[in-house]
Parts: sequence; C-alpha cells; structure tokens
Amino acid sequence: MGLDFGIFILMQQRDQKKSAAQIIQEAVEQTQVADRNGFAAAWYAEHHFSNYGLCPSPLMVAAHCAGVTKQIRVGSAVVVAPLYAPARLIAEIALADQLSGGRLNVGIGGGYQQFEFERFGISLENAKEKTLEMLDMIELGLTQKKFSYDGAHYQQPMTAINVRAAQQPLPPIWIASGDPLLMRRALRSDYHVFISGGLGGTKRLGGFRGVIDELCVAEGKDPAQAKVAMLRFAYASDNKAEVEHYVDCARYQQRIAVSLKTRRESVEDDYLVAEKPYEEELPFEKLLKNLPVGSVDTVIERLLGDIRAVRPVHVALQTQVGDFDHGLMLKQLQLWNQVIIPTIQQELARDKAAAKTTTVEAAS
Repeated sequence: MGLDFGIFILMQQRDQKKSAAQIIQEAVEQTQVADRNGFAAAWYAEHHFSNYGLCPSPLMVAAHCAGVTKQIRVGSAVVVAPLYAPARLIAEIALADQLSGGRLNVGIGGGYQQFEFERFGISLENAKEKTLEMLDMIELGLTQKKFSYDGAHYQQPMTAINVRAAQQPLPPIWIASGDPLLMRRALRSDYHVFISGGLGGTKRLGGFRGVIDELCVAEGKDPAQAKVAMLRFAYASDNKAEVEHYVDCARYQQRIAVSLKTRRESVEDDYLVAEKPYEEELPFEKLLKNLPVGSVDTVIERLLGDIRAVRPVHVALQTQVGDFDHGLMLKQLQLWNQVIIPTIQQELARDKAAAKTTTVEAAS
C-alpha cells in the first residue's frame, strides 16, 4: 500500500472580522488548489453552534467541492453519526457519492463535544454504541436492496434506500476514533482507521500505532495490512514568525476543542468561544519541537519520523487553522507538491529498497 497526502479543513473562525462566507469560500479555494497540486483528498469536519468549525454538513461541502474540482477525492472527517437519523444519513451518503462522481470518502465518528450534543438534545454517553449500530446500518442500507434493523438504539422497518452509491458496494469508510471498540470495528471490516497526532510528537503517534497493531492481532488481522491514516499539523517556512503563528493557531484549535469537550467553554456574542489555556497544555517551545514545523528540511525529517512510526497509507495536513493567512496556505500547498511530498516519497522508496535488500541477504 502506497502513501498519499490530503488536506483537512476545519473552517475555523478565530478572526471575528472574517465572515462565514469568506471562510467557506477559502475552504473551497484550498480544495481547488490542492486538486491542482495533486493532493489525493480533501476532508471537511462537522461542527455546530460555535466558531470552532463553521461546517455543519461535510457531505454537502464535499458534494459542492467535487463539482469545482477534477480529481481530488472529497470526504467527511467526520460526520458525527449520533447526530443523524440513520436512514437519512445513508441516503445522503449515496447522493453525495453520486454528485461527486464516485469521489466520496466517508469518515465516521462518534463525536466528543458535549456542547454540541446538548443542543441537539442527544446524550454523549451512548455515542459510541450508536456509532457502532450506525455503521451496521450504513453497510446494510448501501449494499442490500432493502433492509431492516433492530438494535439497542436504532430500529428501522423494512426500507429500500432509493439512491445507490456510485462506488460499489459502498464508498470507502474511514473511522476516526481513539476508542478501541471503534478501531476494532474498522479493522474487522478492513476500513481505514484515522488517527490524529494532535499537538504530540512522534512517540505519541507511535503509541497509537502500537495499539492498532495489538487490535489487529486480536481481530486475527495482519497489522501490515491495516489501513491507517494520520492527521497532522505541519507547516514549512524559514520565516520564524509564520511558523510560530501556525503553531499558535494549532494551540488555539486545541484550546477551543478541550474547552468544548470538558464543558468549560465561555461563549461570547452567541457562538464565539473564548480561548483559554488548559491544565495539561504543553509549553509553546515543546509544540515547536513536537510538530513537523520549521524549515523544509526540518518538516521532511520530522514527518518522515512520524510516517515511519505510524506506517500510514494517508497523511492529511491541517490547512485551515485558527486565523492563519489563507494566501500563505495556498503557497504552502504548492511547496508541498513541488518539494516536500516528492522528497518524502523518495526517502520512503529508499527505505523500501533497503528493507528488501536486507530481507534477500537474510534469506541467502
């Protein structure tokens, strides 16, 4: 399995002077530039009721962006499964896949922000169990002419989904979760497991990969065949101020996420969440060392370390972070296409050749 690269767009509104319309348009433009620069996928997050993310419907954004691009795959990272009526979600996945011409990736997650769930009148306590049932129903609804379901959380009378997905039997499923039950469910069905490095370093990512390998063994699967994807903050520049502002935006994103997850958020002006440090927060200098940020050579070296530890088939870069400058990010996508990605691919090819030589020598 080879490695390809994508972009992850949160549509965050840190700059209150920037309108929602501008942020949405920048997301579309980043997707178009990524498409022209050979990126394999663009991912859109789902969030509600705050400036943490302005995209309430990643499938809708994916369908639109597919219409203004040529090759890039578009996907949800993620649809928050418990916030949907199952039959509606299944039909919308099929419709988005048709509208994208079969370029849809379906990222599924259970959600983690109590702030959002409360406002939908839904409990976060059983989100994991609901997500597992929803995965069963997505498989049935998209692969069977008609289906019914009788679960602990969802019941569906005999139903035929009248729109079929363009990709058969169903679009690729990616499960984003650090929960062992959801990860095992992904591995069992040969789906992608999407993990996030957050603000941690290579050691943290390697720990996640170790857990995945153990779960593979428990499922009777070959760890080498696991399809793992990695989400990463990364930015290359010799301009120290640019790099530090990107990392500051990454820290901002984490601060808002933690406050919403732990219900410590302070919301002003209807939906703007105030930025507050949290107890476990790492020093800024540590973040500069943990993340693939800095000069081109530094980014390549650190990201190669991450890739060797995780062995992913896909790496998604966080491109719309905090209030980071949109124009700089568009130039960054070109730099990755022209320099960083080709160099990383060359180094990985050397790794593979060296490993093959070692194997042959050991056998002789």
